[in-house]
Amino acid sequence: MENKNLSISLQCKLASVSRATHYSQKGLKEPDSEDDLLLKIIDEEYTKTPFYGSRRMRTVLKNKGYCINRKRVQRLMEILGIRGIAPGPDTSKPHPEHKIYPYLLRGVKITKPNQVWSTDITYIRLEHGFVYLVAVMDWYSRKVLSFRISNTMSVGFCVDCLEEALAIYGAPEIFNSDQGSQFTSGAFTKILLDRSIQISMDGRGRAFDNIFVERLWRTLKYEDVYLRGYSNMPELLLGLTSYFSFYNAQRFHQALQNKTPNQVYESGQWGGALIIDKFNETTGVTEEKNQEKITALSNQPELDLYLSN
Repeated sequence: MENKNLSISLQCKLASVSRATHYSQKGLKEPDSEDDLLLKIIDEEYTKTPFYGSRRMRTVLKNKGYCINRKRVQRLMEILGIRGIAPGPDTSKPHPEHKIYPYLLRGVKITKPNQVWSTDITYIRLEHGFVYLVAVMDWYSRKVLSFRISNTMSVGFCVDCLEEALAIYGAPEIFNSDQGSQFTSGAFTKILLDRSIQISMDGRGRAFDNIFVERLWRTLKYEDVYLRGYSNMPELLLGLTSYFSFYNAQRFHQALQNKTPNQVYESGQWGGALIIDKFNETTGVTEEKNQEKITALSNQPELDLYLSN
């Protein structure tokens, strides 16, 4: 049994095991002490200001007393699987041999359940390390259809999450994701293609293309993860299961006319979204103007008129 009065390092020394072995047995990655603290700060700041890229995140860290270079900030943001919402360099690089599909949702009106599903991966910090969370969401109702956690960014837990959603809820017309290698892999896209599901992928560096899942992560972290401070993966799994049950069945959404995702999904009423092309690069809209719009949008509690860049 773990002695909470002793540091992890001392416990490992007394038991003649390495720190890496200790963390691997618990299903965790061994954290670097400073990196772990920086990841925590970046995660919390990104949740508040998802339009911050590596430059502004470096400034945030500098103001908190951490003078690190931008390359290290980019590496840490890549570990978290995040990038600034504003158009710019993308830290989530697709596999060079994987096919990239076009974004299909500009100008599309979401009018029914199972018209569009989407997925994304986020980082969840634990007491001693961190894990990744993937979820599948129905855009019309905002219902979370399935989720999985993993201590690696492998394709396996993403495939499991997708297969569970398909087994329970049938197939959507369009499935949207970012260009991460998990979602562009043949193992993932084959499942969609075999069911004649259209594949849509976000433009590089454009996190607003998957805004509803981005907002889910923000809601989850503020309403549950940051408040509870989960210690390990089993505890996190139980907590997420409870939260997503609450989110689907009891949490009212302003954009859904104060109905729950379950009510909207099952009835086919009160939901939907209109996706319009607002930030057109050919119109000469400046980055500053884009940033103003992004900041205003990120502060809205709900978003059913979705502005795509």
